Amino acid sequence: MELITGRAAGGTLRLAYEDTPPPGPESGPPVLLIHGFASSWRTNWASPSWYRSFAEAGRRVIAFDHRGHGQSEASHDAADYDEGLLAGDCVAVLGACGVREADIVGYSMGAMVAIRLLIDQPGAVRRAVLAGLGENYLIKPDFADDVPLALLAEDPATIANRAALTFRVFADQQKADRQALAACWRRPRTVFDAAALARIDRPVLVICGANDAVTGPPDRLAAAIPGAEMRIVPGKDHMSAVGDRVTKADVLSFLMK
Repeated sequence: MELITGRAAGGTLRLAYEDTPPPGPESGPPVLLIHGFASSWRTNWASPSWYRSFAEAGRRVIAFDHRGHGQSEASHDAADYDEGLLAGDCVAVLGACGVREADIVGYSMGAMVAIRLLIDQPGAVRRAVLAGLGENYLIKPDFADDVPLALLAEDPATIANRAALTFRVFADQQKADRQALAACWRRPRTVFDAAALARIDRPVLVICGANDAVTGPPDRLAAAIPGAEMRIVPGKDHMSAVGDRVTKADVLSFLMK
């Protein structure tokens, strides 16, 4: 399905989304899944069997491709990826599905968008999971400036920064629009400090892999959000934690409260 959403530079963008009811009676509110950078709802959520896990728990799943990702329309203008717009897309997708409040699960960049949603439109959120996100939300990682350069490099062999190269390899695997991804990476961001995060009044789980060098440890982020729970997935990194059974068990346990 497709939804027309707003665009910073004028005009509109088409978003691809999926609304999947459980096979039996619903056992809780819908779950909105927000995927990570350079990924898609299929890669981030369907392929690692999250849909099956939520179906077994009796949950309706709503997922979509961010603008510039997957099957959604792309822009090459960084202003069109302002995180306020990305959070607005989440609300628009929920509205298209007739949902006013949902549980939110964001991974990596999707977790950053979930934070913006918690700040901008808390009424749309019952409980929120910030997965694959840690202290690098609060501090700029060393590799940050190299990622868009890596995405736009003509020859991947010229990319010296190994972390940036990882993003390029993943983008190529997804057959993504690398210009759109570079614009998305350079998007206008509001990184909320501890005082702003302290205003979050929804239950939050912060969870990431023990070996996640992309996002860093979750301690500082979890400590900044009142009452936030924290989980660490043993032995997993940024790529392997997303589909891990421990991650799924912890997320489902948190959302079933």
